[in-house]
Amino acid sequence: MVERIEDLNLPNTSVTRLIKEAIPADVKISSECRVALARATSVFVLYLTSAATTAAQQKNQKSLTADHVLKGLEEIEFESFIDPLKGELENFRKMIKSRKDKKAAKPDADTTVEGAVIDLENMENMQDG
Repeated sequence: MVERIEDLNLPNTSVTRLIKEAIPADVKISSECRVALARATSVFVLYLTSAATTAAQQKNQKSLTADHVLKGLEEIEFESFIDPLKGELENFRKMIKSRKDKKAAKPDADTTVEGAVIDLENMENMQDG
């Protein structure tokens, strides 16, 4: 498991980026504030993970899923996060499906010498046409 409590902290660069996105550009953040927010963020993630794990265990499941996280948010009384998170999950799933569809639509490249010659001929025809 974890040897030091500091090992549980999220990377400072990630926390700093999140802070900058959440506040107006003219607001300054002290380094002490960044440390406090980084630790608070880590505690929140651990707390939510614990609640999600409990939700999974109640269903005798060993793998955490997004549904467990949503149930965890409900359990820790962060219901206001559920609908926005569902929207983000839907966007994420659409993006992944789109990537898979694009990858499946691409014909397998012909990596033989003959395929390379045909590709060169096609390129020459396109340039001439």
